[in-house]
Parts: sequence; C-alpha cells; structure tokens
Amino acid sequence: MSNPQDTQILTQLSRIIDPDLGKDIVTLGFIHNLQIQGGAVSLRIELTTPACPVKDMFQREAETAIRELPWVTDVAIEMGASKKTAGIEAKQNGLVHVRHIIAVSSCKGGVGKSTVAVNLAFSLAQQGAEVGIFDADVYGPSLPVMVKINPQPIQFKKDLLMPVVQNGVKLMSFGYVQDPDNPGPAMMRGPMVSQVINQLLTGTDWGHLDYLILDLPPGTGDIQLTLAQLVPITAAVIVTTPQYVSFIDVEKGIQMFGSLKIPAIAVVENMSYFVCDNCDKKHYLFGANNVTEKLKRQFGIAASFEVPLMPQISEGADEGLPISVILDGKSDSNPFWALSQSVVREVAKITHEGKALVNVESCDEGRLIRITRDGESIGTVSAKTLRAGCQCAHCINEWTQEVMVDAAAIPDTLTALEPPKPVGNYAWFLKWSDGHDSLIPTDTILNQLAIPTQRQ
Repeated sequence: MSNPQDTQILTQLSRIIDPDLGKDIVTLGFIHNLQIQGGAVSLRIELTTPACPVKDMFQREAETAIRELPWVTDVAIEMGASKKTAGIEAKQNGLVHVRHIIAVSSCKGGVGKSTVAVNLAFSLAQQGAEVGIFDADVYGPSLPVMVKINPQPIQFKKDLLMPVVQNGVKLMSFGYVQDPDNPGPAMMRGPMVSQVINQLLTGTDWGHLDYLILDLPPGTGDIQLTLAQLVPITAAVIVTTPQYVSFIDVEKGIQMFGSLKIPAIAVVENMSYFVCDNCDKKHYLFGANNVTEKLKRQFGIAASFEVPLMPQISEGADEGLPISVILDGKSDSNPFWALSQSVVREVAKITHEGKALVNVESCDEGRLIRITRDGESIGTVSAKTLRAGCQCAHCINEWTQEVMVDAAAIPDTLTALEPPKPVGNYAWFLKWSDGHDSLIPTDTILNQLAIPTQRQ
C-alpha cells in the first residue's frame, strides 16, 4: 500500500502534461526514485531523451506543484533520460546501445541532404543528446569534407571500429577507412556496396547514443532498402529544394519509407529563400511552392522547415565547420535548431505511440471505414466520401488546385478492396474497387467522421 504522502506528490505531478504526448508525466512513467524524509522530497524525472525541449519547464512545474503541499520543506529534482535501446540484434553489436536511428534522405542529388544531416546531428548534440552520424554514401562520402577532424588513423577495439569524435559527435564514413595513398572513386557494384555499408554501420563501436543519424545517398535503391531491412530505423527526414520537380521526388521518398513502415517525420526545403543585406524580405528565388500545405494535405506531415540560402552554410561546410558548430547552438540564428527540436518531439511521439493509438479498418464489406482510438470505435466514414476527397496528384491538379475527380461519378457501391494499411504514423493506404489507390492522412479521415457507431 502506497504512503499517503507519496500519493499526494504523485497527484500533484499528474497535473503536468507532456505537450507532445498528451498525457501526464506520472502516467507516462517519467517519475522515478521518489523519496520522502520528513518534509524533504527528492525524485528523478526520466524523460525520453536528454534533448527534450521542455525539460526545464517540467522541472520548474514539478517543483512548484510539490511545494504547494503544506508539509513540504525542501524539493530536489534530478532530470535524466531513459537508456532504453532500439532492440538491435546481438549480432549487430556495434549498435546495441543505440536508442533511435534517424534516416536523412533525398530522392534527388544536390539538394543539400548531407548539410542537413550533419547540422541536425550537431544541433541535437548541443541540446544535450549523445549523437552519432553515419555517412552511408560509399560513392561520394561527404562527411570527411564537411566535418574537419585532425588526421588520425582508425583504430579497432575488440574487433570493432572506433568512430571519429568531433565536438562530442561520433562520426563514421567510408572516406575514413579508404587507403589514404589511393583515395580514388569506389568502383563497386550494388551487392558489394551493401556489404561495405553493413560492415561499417554494424561494425563500429557507437557506444550509447540517443540518436544515430544516417546520411543516405540520394535515391530509393539498394542502400536504402538494405539499411531499412538491416536496422530498425525509427523515422526519416526528407530533404528537397523548392522546385516542383524536387517535390515530386519528395513524394516518392515518403512513399518508399511508408512502404517500409518508417514514418517520415519532417521535410526540409533547403535553399528555400534568400534575405539580402539591405532588407528583411524573404526572396523566393526558386518560387514559393507552399510545400508545407501540400505535405499536410497529401500525407498528413505538418513538420516542414525552410532553410534559407546562407553563405555561412556553404562556407562552413567547405571549411569543415558545420554552421551549427559555428553558431554554438544559438537557436535564434541556427536554421537547423527548430528541425532538431521537432525531430526530438516526433521521435518521442513514436516511442510512446502518440496521444492515442488510432486505428483505421474497413467494415460492411468495405463500404464503410471505421476509426477506433484505444480500441473504442469513434465513428465511420463511407468509402465513397474518402475516395472523393483524395488529394493525390491524379485527383488534384498540382498547379491550379483544380479537383479532377467527379464525385458524382463515383459509384455508391464503392468499396475498399483490402484492409487499410498504415503508412508510417501519419496516413493510411487504401485500395478502391474503382481501380484507384489513395494515401489519406489520419487527420483527414478523422475530419470526415460520421455519427459515432456503437462499440462492437
């Protein structure tokens, strides 16, 4: 039976709600080592990550809430983070203490993917996380150029490669293990490249990491598929540029990761705009394509970030100093700071299954789509209604936003041919009896709900 004072403390702390997970910190299991001696209270708040952007707020609110109890004379709160790992197989012993693996990807080359990956890694480290970055591009490794290190031979420890460490971030790249006397192009076929990637990634002693950033080569080929099958990738960040042709490739990347059950949690529009020295106006040199709205409408991904054209970014990369290092974590001027905080929040949602687990299923022989939350049926929507509201490029003109599907022509007997399939943690894939396929965001389905059905 719990101590009455313990109960009072936990009751006070249960008023503190995690803004991302939508639950209180007691229910989420964040409270550890609660001890009471007379009027002195001590405890540990163990968060999902040391880079939690609201950890200071939690500490302040917890102390305030506890001190409201009249018998409390002193409060000591230790802030910490869980060490739970991602469930890496024992044979991949270099990764066994890695908690989350984040893939940074682009389907098109030359969009600044490596710049984003490197600065994301260093921004996360500046927030207190233990971070590593793996350069998965064998043909054109860029990490040795973008991060300046003192020349040092790669060392082994118990048959594992020891990563290079710079500013607290652990680094590994094929460029580090190439013969320095013969640093020519890597002339290898696909299977050999996959083998090299496997050996470097799983054969590096990463130690404990909160986040391992994978800087993937462009495309949706062997290396991407190999890594997705090799290790449990937590989430993906997609990098693009403002041009329309690049956005088409973003769709391919999101769909690829969705088919692999890897949620795309953010899209970065690199080289988005330019601010000249004489004004504060954003000049969209490549056009303003409203990427955020398109992604939210088509895929339910609301986290989209614009990185401006800044000479300091390219100059720093050429000198081997990421801008996140040059700015020393100054959030007001670091264009990658908001991205890193968003990644922390979205990964936490994935880890704790978000505010409430939403499931989408077909019923009435596919004519109705039923939505449940935590096992409770909260409503249905007709297959025809969802099909008519499809926002894919075949149904909505990307340039004019004209609706190209005639809702009246969709038969009332339309059905979902297969059970809806989740795509990441943001959308559902539905295959219709009229031959069309739709990828529909969960929020869109929730917005179309009819009168709630009885629980079955």
